[in-house]
Amino acid sequence: MKSLIMLVRRNIKLFFKDKGMFFTSLITPIILLVLYVTFLGNVFRDTFSMAFPKDLNVSEDLVNGCVGGQLFSSLLAVCCITVAFCSNMLMVQDKVTGARNDLKITPVKNITLGFSYYISTALTTLIICFIATAASFIYLVNVGWYMSAEDIMLIILDVFVLVMFGTALSSIINYFLTSQGQMSAVGTIISAGYGFICGAYMPISQFGGGLQKVLSLLPGTYGTSLIRNHAMRGVFNEMKAMHFPQQVIGNIKDSIDCNLYFFGDRVSLGSMYVILSGAVVVLMFIYVTIITMTNNNR
Repeated sequence: MKSLIMLVRRNIKLFFKDKGMFFTSLITPIILLVLYVTFLGNVFRDTFSMAFPKDLNVSEDLVNGCVGGQLFSSLLAVCCITVAFCSNMLMVQDKVTGARNDLKITPVKNITLGFSYYISTALTTLIICFIATAASFIYLVNVGWYMSAEDIMLIILDVFVLVMFGTALSSIINYFLTSQGQMSAVGTIISAGYGFICGAYMPISQFGGGLQKVLSLLPGTYGTSLIRNHAMRGVFNEMKAMHFPQQVIGNIKDSIDCNLYFFGDRVSLGSMYVILSGAVVVLMFIYVTIITMTNNNR
């Protein structure tokens, strides 16, 4: 246990000391925030405005709350995964610099070393993602705040579970990388592609039926929907208080993936938690199996 704590402390210190890795992990949240606020904000605003009943006088705050909630959830859904991959690059960097071989010479077991990377990655990712969450809350306060204390706690839970998922996924993939080029390639692919397949850049409801069914098999899709549901629950409650037709609210939820369907059946929020948590457990088991087999073959 003492060795594990020391290694975790060492990994976290190296991550924040390495300005390259640290600022790379911040690039994605910053780029997404600028992209959403500058370009996609108006697109989302027009989409919501067209979905509202013509005979209702909808306040600007409610429209901004809708847009802000979608931007907020999209930003966090992507950051929890991409930042985890960036944070976990220390595992690869130790191989490139030879530090991994030096650590193997010591009495530290391979499984202890593997868990040290996982725990340190999870902690550094949580720090960055919670900072991004706080910044997003400040943004929503300024544009349109409809969240309750329960919504805030559930979003924090969503971020935690999604970070665990991203950490487990990155641990498995990064374990097999051995060069700086591979590390850069994987980072680029994840940063560019994950937002599309999880429904953050474009709602899955906008894709074709076949692709929707494929994406419904991916756990990250449900992580995005969880954050979006909790970020916008207050907005939908306000719509009900304003006597919006239930069908209109349902159509809006369908269009932005608050409602997800698995081969035609609507997936409940409880089921989304089960799917995402189950994926974390399965990926953790795979990761432990990999490092255990590697240890046995040393």
